[in-house]
Amino acid sequence: MKIAHSLSAIALGLTLATQVNAAEFTFAKSIKPNDNTLVLFLDTDSQVANFNYLKPETQTHLNKVIEFSDFKAGYGKTLEVIAPNGSDHQRILLVGLGEQPKLDAAKMAKLGGNVHAKLQSAKQANVSLDFSELKDSAINAKYAAEFAHGANLRDHRFEQYKKEQDSHVVNYTLDVENLDQAVKTHKLLQSIEQGVFLARDLTSEVATEMTPVDFAKAAKELKKLGVKITVLEPKQLKKLGMGALEAVGRGSEEGARLVVAHYQGNKNTPIALVGKGITFDSGGYSLKTGASIARMKSDMAGAAAVLGTVKAMALAKADTNVVAVMGMAANMVSQFAVAPGDVVRTAEGLSVEIVNTDAEGRLAMGDLLSEMKDRALNEVNPELFTVATLTGHAARAMGPYSAYVENGPARAAKISRQIADLGDLWADGAEVSRSRREDYDFIRPRTLADDVLSSNNAASAVTARGHQFPMAFLAIVGGLDKHGTESAQPLPYVHMDIAGSGVEGGDWQHGKPTAATVSSLFARYCL
Repeated sequence: MKIAHSLSAIALGLTLATQVNAAEFTFAKSIKPNDNTLVLFLDTDSQVANFNYLKPETQTHLNKVIEFSDFKAGYGKTLEVIAPNGSDHQRILLVGLGEQPKLDAAKMAKLGGNVHAKLQSAKQANVSLDFSELKDSAINAKYAAEFAHGANLRDHRFEQYKKEQDSHVVNYTLDVENLDQAVKTHKLLQSIEQGVFLARDLTSEVATEMTPVDFAKAAKELKKLGVKITVLEPKQLKKLGMGALEAVGRGSEEGARLVVAHYQGNKNTPIALVGKGITFDSGGYSLKTGASIARMKSDMAGAAAVLGTVKAMALAKADTNVVAVMGMAANMVSQFAVAPGDVVRTAEGLSVEIVNTDAEGRLAMGDLLSEMKDRALNEVNPELFTVATLTGHAARAMGPYSAYVENGPARAAKISRQIADLGDLWADGAEVSRSRREDYDFIRPRTLADDVLSSNNAASAVTARGHQFPMAFLAIVGGLDKHGTESAQPLPYVHMDIAGSGVEGGDWQHGKPTAATVSSLFARYCL
């Protein structure tokens, strides 16, 4: 009897995610000889003869095709053989690994995504994958799980508004040496996937169906995983002095919401995550026009990412303590909306002049950062983050990568560098930026009515240091300017601007949400 362990993404997804993958994975110690497709992984030193279960005529056929095609098994290269001689498989797909010592988790996951896309488009039903060229049993198991992880991430889709959804499922059998290790690793990676999928689905949902109230309802689903959820409404925000967040939501019928998600896997100092949750950003009275307003339903990707991170940690039963606070609002135009020239009062007691109502994200997060700062003062070695699709400048400056803007204590602790390096392993590239005194000078008060300026009145993409100075605003409004490197109580703070990395290719009008930040944060604190 064939020894096998099956982990179905569909079965898991039915209870844990709004969308599911069209892929199922079975880890086994043998392949199925009659599957539609056989995938053979070859490195630069591999020989077809290594796969000794293949019939001699099949080996001869493959060797000829390899020779005639000059296939060198470079990383990511593929060679497809249809109706191979002597084989019951309809096709054999040769996949290059390159030089094995240069393989890593990110490369294997990317390979899984690319191979799955090829097989899915070819409507293959049953696929066997031979990982035997990865000789080390631990590596064999790990990379098989990473392959499945990449395939799932690539395949995830949001299709509920389409007339016809793609229902095709690819059933994979993965040949591995250490079944228990493969299953254990895959289960952990599935926790990450479910967090990513939640964030992607929330970001993809249309704005009329994903209001601040709807987001709060989605967050409450995490109670089933042991996550404590708290939701505050506009009257409560006013009572707490959170005038900035409350002001952003005034133009919409529902108003703003503060959503708190707390997963306590230990009693250590909680990781503090603040997410920007603008469910639709019209720009307010500084109205966006043309293409700039397209896909502004995605301006809550920061909040979605931090909620997805909490879900991933909860599913994995991670030994972490994380508090995510999300400032949710629709930035709309109405007789109640804030207008340029208005002054609002923050939780820190500062007055802020609103020059441009399209600079709303920093207002939605500033009050929350202040609250997290107050809590952090009573903790040991706290770390604070804001996560937001904040500026066009970040996308212009960094391309399809995140921009991490750090304060002095965070730089001293190398927090941004650590997350960026882990992101390289988890397909979430980032660039590290520094906050400088010029950024604080940019937002100095200009009138007798305000303590700090929220923004200028020009697009961030054409403003010098357009993604750095908003971090300075957040630091001041959050009260972190008093907790720098030279202070009695330094507090590490990193602002993660994901405007460039939030969608594939940085194409906010047509791109697919990545939610890649979930993987980077999970990797730093849980792996």
